[in-house]
Amino acid sequence: MSYSLIRPLFFALEAERAHHLSIKLLRLMPTPAPLAPDSALTQTVAGIRFPNPVGLAAGYDKEGLVAHKMHGLGFGFAELGTLTPLPQPGNPLPRLFRLVEDRAVINRMGFNNGGQAAAAERIAKRKRPGGPVIGINIGANKDATDRIADYATGVTCMAPLADYLTVNISSPNTPGLRALQDRAALDQLLGAVMTARGANRTPIFLKVAPDLEPADVDDIAAACLDHGIDALIVSNTTISRPALRSAQAGEAGGLSGAPLHDMALQRLRDFRRLLGTRLPLIGVGGIANAEQAYARIRAGASLIQLYSALVYEGPYLARRINAGLKALMERDGVRNISEIVGIDA
Repeated sequence: MSYSLIRPLFFALEAERAHHLSIKLLRLMPTPAPLAPDSALTQTVAGIRFPNPVGLAAGYDKEGLVAHKMHGLGFGFAELGTLTPLPQPGNPLPRLFRLVEDRAVINRMGFNNGGQAAAAERIAKRKRPGGPVIGINIGANKDATDRIADYATGVTCMAPLADYLTVNISSPNTPGLRALQDRAALDQLLGAVMTARGANRTPIFLKVAPDLEPADVDDIAAACLDHGIDALIVSNTTISRPALRSAQAGEAGGLSGAPLHDMALQRLRDFRRLLGTRLPLIGVGGIANAEQAYARIRAGASLIQLYSALVYEGPYLARRINAGLKALMERDGVRNISEIVGIDA
């Protein structure tokens, strides 16, 4: 069924109810067959073989309920979470808002999830050799007295179940969390995370905010190299408010979707300029079509992730983007997607 026909039904519901309904429907549906392997789109990043560069960003499947099905919608990988050590309800309702006129979303969810122990049991039942690439995004509880210890706990609990772990210090919806991006705090955090990983060689990715000053970019890049982080995800939602038309533009929380595109692209360029090819980058923020994905890859992203665009474009957006990437590569005589990573940097 065309998404344009059913989208009004979802949009008639409050945003978070529509979100939960989509999860329920995916759980009920049989898993669609994944895309046929295509050597042009396949690449190895951080030691992981990705069948295509289009991933599902964290935040959609917070509990690990449907991440294992997302390859059937065309995604080369899916990132679930954010998961915290203890269950927490998140922020009061309402906390998720569509900005239809701006093709954007504002959320202030606050890491609502059922905790890592419950998710670990669920994920373990579905994990199998050769299965879809699954990343697990970890965070700290809102009332944690030692947030760095919470991240270490997350690594210990979730690393055996993940193809990669993402350390999320960039959500604007947990007060004080972004302070962990400061150099001294970041060094302490990454040191604890890498110690907790120990002999388990699960790749560790770091997810950062787009709201960074040049000095912040310098410090984060240096810290990632110093601590041996495996990839950097650029970026999370923004607390800034560019010119917006929607009535709900003034809601507190992180802004994602089309208005984030230019800022996220610029932060990616900033990190690519500093890091070159020494650290893989994953581009996130405002990507809604193949042309934007292609530009993000050419700017330095080995992989890209989507979330908010699915609200407006429908569940098979990843399939369309992969088809579009292939067409753009054929136009430019590119044999494998890795050949164009950072070519415009």
